Amino acid sequence: MGQFHWDPDSYLELMRSEVPDYERLQDEVVAAAAGLDVRRALELGTGTGETARRLFARHPGMQLVGIDSSPDMLDVARTVLDADGVDLRVAGIDEPLPDGPFDLVFSALCVHHLDGSGKAALFERIAAVLAPGGRLVVGDVVVPDELADVVTPIDGVYDMPSRVDEQLAWMAAAGLPGEATWQHRDLAVLAASRPQADG
Repeated sequence: MGQFHWDPDSYLELMRSEVPDYERLQDEVVAAAAGLDVRRALELGTGTGETARRLFARHPGMQLVGIDSSPDMLDVARTVLDADGVDLRVAGIDEPLPDGPFDLVFSALCVHHLDGSGKAALFERIAAVLAPGGRLVVGDVVVPDELADVVTPIDGVYDMPSRVDEQLAWMAAAGLPGEATWQHRDLAVLAASRPQADG
């Protein structure tokens, strides 16, 4: 995956302007993690810390490991997530993931930077670090069924969204059966869980 870095000072404004339902997407990512006892979480593509900030409000005791390929974005996230138990690391989502187990792995507007085979491989790596009963939540740009529902600008180089059914199939193949918990136009939130261990 190529390296592409946004300006952290304008990133949030850019997201809100280019993703019409940005706030709703964030809310739905948090909602998809409801009901979990989140002791340790992994965020893929932490950015400026916006999604993690919202999850901390619901799960204040969680420990967070966050990865992002941009050191500048993580510098901003450190000020936003000024809390104990936050470990932010420079890494890409196409690289080996931090050691688990994690009760929750989540991502907002990041996974679409991988192509189909990259997403499938990522879901396999996530399955390996999720605790039994743990949950994966991905909120992202997707390829909608109707062309008229494409409203988020896509560059075709760093943006490689996939269909919801494709991503759910890749998750299931990795041992993470899931569902779309929310979808509107070209945005969706997918949630998948690692089954509890036998016995």
